[in-house]
Amino acid sequence: MANFKFPLLIIFVLYFSQLHLLQFHHDFLSSFPAKIGVLIISILFYAHSSTRSKPVYLVDFSCHQPTDSCKISSETFFNMAKGAQLYTEETIQFMTRILNRSGLGDDTYAPRCMLTSPPTPSMFEARHEAELVIFGALNSLFKKTGVEPREVGIFIVNCSLFNPNPSLSSMIVNRYKLKTDVKTYNLSGMGCSAGAISVDLATNLLKANPNTYAVIVSTENMTLSMYRGNDRSMLVPNCLFRVGGAAVLLSNRSQDRVRSKYELSQLVRTHKGASDKHYTCADQKEDDKGIVGVSLSRELTIVAGDTLKTNLTALGPLVLPLSEKLRFIISILKSRLLRLKSSPYVPNFKLCFEHFCIHAGGRALLDAVEKGLGLSEVDLEPSRMTLHRFGNTSSSSLWYELAYIEAKCRVKRGDRVWQLAFGSGFKCNSIVWSALRTIPASETLVGNPWGDSVHMYPVHVT
Repeated sequence: MANFKFPLLIIFVLYFSQLHLLQFHHDFLSSFPAKIGVLIISILFYAHSSTRSKPVYLVDFSCHQPTDSCKISSETFFNMAKGAQLYTEETIQFMTRILNRSGLGDDTYAPRCMLTSPPTPSMFEARHEAELVIFGALNSLFKKTGVEPREVGIFIVNCSLFNPNPSLSSMIVNRYKLKTDVKTYNLSGMGCSAGAISVDLATNLLKANPNTYAVIVSTENMTLSMYRGNDRSMLVPNCLFRVGGAAVLLSNRSQDRVRSKYELSQLVRTHKGASDKHYTCADQKEDDKGIVGVSLSRELTIVAGDTLKTNLTALGPLVLPLSEKLRFIISILKSRLLRLKSSPYVPNFKLCFEHFCIHAGGRALLDAVEKGLGLSEVDLEPSRMTLHRFGNTSSSSLWYELAYIEAKCRVKRGDRVWQLAFGSGFKCNSIVWSALRTIPASETLVGNPWGDSVHMYPVHVT
């Protein structure tokens, strides 16, 4: 829209110049009203174009797929745990029960230092993992889109637990020899919802930087995140989290609309960190032996549900059809004014979205969301299959899920995609994308981590 501002200004000048006194007196009854009408319409059009934000397009994205040498089966995991000589027999039995009920398959990935006996985590190995994942995702993205790294004006990296100096964003600048005026940002400590936060940050930066590409890299580093103690509240992440990362190319350039896959429709963020219960439910700290890990509260699912409810209260009015809004209002009136005891009405979000990408945080979380929102097994299929194939890859899981939907050739023009992320703090963030075009089969598996396995899915997870 901004491209029309200069021509509009020319129109203003031409019409004003034609309204000189003599012509005004001669044509008052005939041409003046028409000219004033055109002038008013032009002014309103110009004002709208000046205030309306330019669309943000998702040109494409790419998810990293490690090599087969990094695969970690349940048997390999237990052999690693025993070989580490860090865990008691009771701890190993506890992790066995967690892993068996986790929904993870035997083809997830771990950093190479975890596959040795004993494991050999170090800063060197952590950097090695970061380079493999980040550069792997970026190289694939640049190859898919044909965009050169130096064409990108904004780089955002989110990694919650590993933040070296120089930063991961500086590592990208050095690797690709980016321009000196490139804008880089590093988000840390934001948990599994950081990918959505990065999209929000990129969107705001694109508003201030016209005709610009922005790249988001979402990942988590497993090498130094592995808990090496025996506190049960800190052992669950060892069983669920795996190696993964994604790179996303956003653009506000009008010429990119034709080739882009999606357009950003809505983004709603919720942060309930003011509550101590929410703030401490996923807490990185030391155990009684001084060993650092992430402690997960038993109330995590309850906290997630409460935060989701708050997020949906803000998202609902933006996406729900009028009929669902009326039903929801009537439900509130019955419970508050008439004091009738009834279950609160849960809007049917399947009327708003064709595809659901619910953060693959764990089986219990997915079960709770499915039941709470009245979703079907098909709706949760991308999330459950991502958890089975890749494990919990933290903030990048939303992109593995969208890659699954594309690999199944399910995205049609006009489809709406809901990405829902949860993260420590406690946060719940929603992103809504509108598909700009049907993703053809010839394109769905290019740079897609599901390319070699999607034909085997879905699978039944016991």
